Amino acid sequence: MSYLCLGPMSAGKTLLLTCLQKPDSVNFTSHSVPSVGTNLYTIKIPPIVIDEKDVNQKIPPPGKRKELVQVREVGGCLAPIWRDYLLNPVEKLIYVVDTSNLCQISAAGVLLYSMLAEPRLQKTKFLLVLSKMDLAYRQMRNEALLMLQMEKFQKQIPQHITIVQFSAITKEGIDEVYDWLAMN
Repeated sequence: MSYLCLGPMSAGKTLLLTCLQKPDSVNFTSHSVPSVGTNLYTIKIPPIVIDEKDVNQKIPPPGKRKELVQVREVGGCLAPIWRDYLLNPVEKLIYVVDTSNLCQISAAGVLLYSMLAEPRLQKTKFLLVLSKMDLAYRQMRNEALLMLQMEKFQKQIPQHITIVQFSAITKEGIDEVYDWLAMN
């Protein structure tokens, strides 16, 4: 089974995966160059910190949480040929959208819809990452979801889509992404 990370050019895929791989290596001076081709990231999932004061904390049973995952990033310039990466079954797919770029959101939605309609991805778990939240204003999340028509769309598709706001700079959403990657 494989994990894929896809999205339009400059959506923040490389920075997301670099941040997950080495959180301390990304800060406000970080930048990346557009990925041409694919990159493979091995991500070590940090252990759950048990808070004895939190009675509502859910702790997965042993063996239900992965400790290491490999994610293949498909560069944004290869987005039109994403189907070529479905030769092996895809267990989980991370789809990254730049929320600070309203012009990109509609085009990102078209690509996302085509993935959700793909028969080979009907059992795939999707993570929609609203990236660059440090550059976007708070209302941008709601505008992005409206532009993507997620509320209406989720009623029409068999896949469950988890939505996470993420910033590689502030680390907002990093724990949610780790949890999503780790769960079977």
